[in-house]
Amino acid sequence: MSNRNSQANKQAARERLRAERERQAKKDKVRRQLTVGGAIVVVLAIAGGIGLAVAKSGGGGDGSPEDTWAKAKSAKLVKPAHTTGSDGTTVTIGEKDAKNTLSLYEDPRCPGCANFEQNVGDIVEKDIADGKYKATFHLGTFLDDNLQGTGSKNAVSALGAALNKSPEAFLKYKYALYSKKYHPEETGPDKFADDAYLIEVADTVPELKGDKAFQKALKDGTYDRWALTMSDAFNKAKDVRSTPTIKLNDKLLSADGQSAPSTPAVFNSLVAKNLKK
Repeated sequence: MSNRNSQANKQAARERLRAERERQAKKDKVRRQLTVGGAIVVVLAIAGGIGLAVAKSGGGGDGSPEDTWAKAKSAKLVKPAHTTGSDGTTVTIGEKDAKNTLSLYEDPRCPGCANFEQNVGDIVEKDIADGKYKATFHLGTFLDDNLQGTGSKNAVSALGAALNKSPEAFLKYKYALYSKKYHPEETGPDKFADDAYLIEVADTVPELKGDKAFQKALKDGTYDRWALTMSDAFNKAKDVRSTPTIKLNDKLLSADGQSAPSTPAVFNSLVAKNLKK
């Protein structure tokens, strides 16, 4: 056999081996596609069954949190006790005749608000009790849009149920929601969207522990429309560009002209400087 024929035979053998590998690769690809496709069909079949079950359960809509809040826009407005104003969006706690008014603008999911409450919240609560000032609370839900989810709205609704119980329950529940133990991470799960979680936090507040009326109001969405109305009022507030925003007698409390005070010392100093005597 000539060297030329030997090389030709070797080349032909390599071509046959390459062709066989390509055919095997195609078979493996088809097998994978059939396997994955079959899995997708099973998942879709299961999902279809779930969808059918949901459809048969009635109630309209898809039953998702988003659907619930879409319906809340046209629901009857129920104002919690201890609110004023035509829509119940004025929440003032403290002595009515107090010369000074502290205004707090917060979103339940806001990490900066949690930091403020964890460091200064107990001072605010004590100052209100001592009559140093009365406080007005303005609750926003813009972080639901920024972070996705419904936790801010759901927490505001829960705060409405707490306020309906008493101003003290509202203050202590708000403080608990912002606590290190219960406040969710900004980029973590939307825990406040879960009624069971909000009830778990409420059970740490003596005024709300095991309170069936509070739990029913939360589960029934009694104050969902109110939460949306509160959020709308928050969005209309002038010169509030971030949370938390803290004002005393309509003057921004800030050491740098922008950020809310985050330590007791700075907060007390700013309050003392701006109190009306």
